[in-house]
Amino acid sequence: MDLSTVAIVRLGQRRVPRALRDLPVLDSADADGLVGYRRLVVVGTHRDLSQVLTRLLRADRLDIEVAHVRHPWQGRRTRTQAATRVPLIRDETGAVITEAALWLAPAGQRTLRGEAVVDDERLFDGEVTGVRVEPTAAMPGLRAGVFSGRARPKRWISGRAAQLGTTGTLVVRDGVPGKRPVRRSTFYRHTEGWLRVGRG
Repeated sequence: MDLSTVAIVRLGQRRVPRALRDLPVLDSADADGLVGYRRLVVVGTHRDLSQVLTRLLRADRLDIEVAHVRHPWQGRRTRTQAATRVPLIRDETGAVITEAALWLAPAGQRTLRGEAVVDDERLFDGEVTGVRVEPTAAMPGLRAGVFSGRARPKRWISGRAAQLGTTGTLVVRDGVPGKRPVRRSTFYRHTEGWLRVGRG
C-alpha cells in the first residue's frame, strides 16, 4: 500500500511502534484530517479505537480502513494486512464500542432494575447486578449477557440489537462511564460495518 495513504492516529503520548515511525501522526479530534487517508492505524486502547470509529461514522466515512495497535512491538503488518468488513456496534447517541459496554446500577443502588431484550428474546426482567454487551466479528453483530460479581456473563444471547428500559442505569462504554444515569439504552449493529485491518 502507498505510504502516503496511511497515517497513525495517536491519542495522548502513546509510543508509536518503530516500524511505523515514518508515517504521519494525526490527532483523533481532527475529523477532517482523519478522512484524508485510505488507512488509519490507531495506536492505543479499545476506547481510542472507538473514538476514531465514532468520528468516521459521523463523517460517513466507513470506507476508510482501520488497524488497531495496542503494543509497541506491533505494527509492521498493519501496512500490508487485508481489511475485512465487520459489524460496527453503536448506541442511540452515535457512540461506537469495540470491546464492551456495561449497564450498571447507578450510584446508591445495589441492583439494576428493569427489562432488557436482545432482538426478540428477553435477557432479563426484574433486578440484576449488571449487563455486558460485546461486539462480535460475525453476524448478527453483538452478544449480551447478565453478570453477577465479575463482569463476565455465563450465558450470552446474540442478536442485532440489545435494548434496556430501566429505572436508571449507568452506561459504561469501553471503560468510560456516562456522565449521568439514563432510563433507556440501546446498542445495535449499524447498517454498514467498519473495515478492520487484520484480526483486531
